[in-house]
Amino acid sequence: MTSDQLDAVFGALADSTRRAILARLATSGELSVTELAEPFAISLPAVTKHLKVLEKAGLITRGRDAQWRPCRLEASPLQDVFEWVEPYRRFWEESFDRLEEYLKELQAQEQTNEHNINSKQPGD
Repeated sequence: MTSDQLDAVFGALADSTRRAILARLATSGELSVTELAEPFAISLPAVTKHLKVLEKAGLITRGRDAQWRPCRLEASPLQDVFEWVEPYRRFWEESFDRLEEYLKELQAQEQTNEHNINSKQPGD
């Protein structure tokens, strides 16, 4: 995926309405523009504009079946986004793992110090 394509996908995903449209398509399969517009408090032309952004990013395709214009999710660009994000996910997981180990070491040191303080006899 080129940088421009990745920019288009991230730009499309930046809007909550477009993400909601993708979620509906992921669970419902093909839906018409009217069906996609139902849960949103925006006009049909506004939904159509969102669909054009999603289509340009390659996240949906729009078919034609007589008068019915079904929209369908195209998930392959999301796989490309996942592959781009994956190294960063691994970085954060490794960072959290190192932090967890460090905190365990601190906790062990603290327990050792408390044990040493508690085990001292009066007058030592």
